[in-house]
Amino acid sequence: MPIDAAKALAAEPRSGEITWDRKDVQLYHLGVGAGRPATDPDELRYTLESRLHVLPSFATVAGSGSPGVISGLAMPGIDVDLAKVLHGGQSLTLHRPIPVEGTATATGRIAAVYDKGKAAVLVMRTEVADADGPLWTNDAQIFVRGEGGWGGDRGPSTGLEPPAGQPDRTVERAVREDQALLYRLSGDWNPLHADPDFAKRAGFERPILHGLCTYGMTLKAVVDTLLGGDVSRVRSYGTRFAGVVYPGETLRIRMWHGPEVTRVGVSAVERDDAPVLADTVVEHS
Repeated sequence: MPIDAAKALAAEPRSGEITWDRKDVQLYHLGVGAGRPATDPDELRYTLESRLHVLPSFATVAGSGSPGVISGLAMPGIDVDLAKVLHGGQSLTLHRPIPVEGTATATGRIAAVYDKGKAAVLVMRTEVADADGPLWTNDAQIFVRGEGGWGGDRGPSTGLEPPAGQPDRTVERAVREDQALLYRLSGDWNPLHADPDFAKRAGFERPILHGLCTYGMTLKAVVDTLLGGDVSRVRSYGTRFAGVVYPGETLRIRMWHGPEVTRVGVSAVERDDAPVLADTVVEHS
């Protein structure tokens, strides 16, 4: 069996040094749609080095995402075909604001392996700390199609009750045709997002947008629309990837805002509001 759950869970964590600078931050921000309009003072906080702050979802690519999802799939006990891999969900906990430049230690391990019958789910946890202490913790939920059915733990049910009532705010964000090509320069080189032949082998009509790009675009919309543009107010952010986005489409982002928690739903406008992100929660001050 390509996935040996016991071996994967028992494997020693992998640690490595990661570094990032303001150029990495700016490139990531451009990759999630910042800089439109280019001279907007609110957008300059994402693009101009003298005013720069860091969108918390940058944590998913800092140090090129090392140890990251792709390296995690090479952990002991795991041997899978990348074409069968889908990013099922992502959660991020911020321990303090991310500095514009930094050097830190990232420690990655397989935190859980679940048997969903027709698929296996790997939970890849990355904990990052610098000389001043913990910075963030990332959990990536990875679906591996065709690798379930060995009788293992199915894991928790993650579905949330839909938010009640009408959203407090709804915004739309256009996805550029070249958005995936720009976003992948931050370190996610999966050919699913660039190579038409690979995308077809994986079952898609054409390359799809990175789920984590949609994740970043959504958090930026919440910060800019409801949190006064203050990235330091974000405490945690989690989502389930409910569907794909194709470059060139438009995201419709609905927000139900509370004093400490904002619920979010994201859909693709051009495909009759097909769900894209579900069970999305931003915890904030």
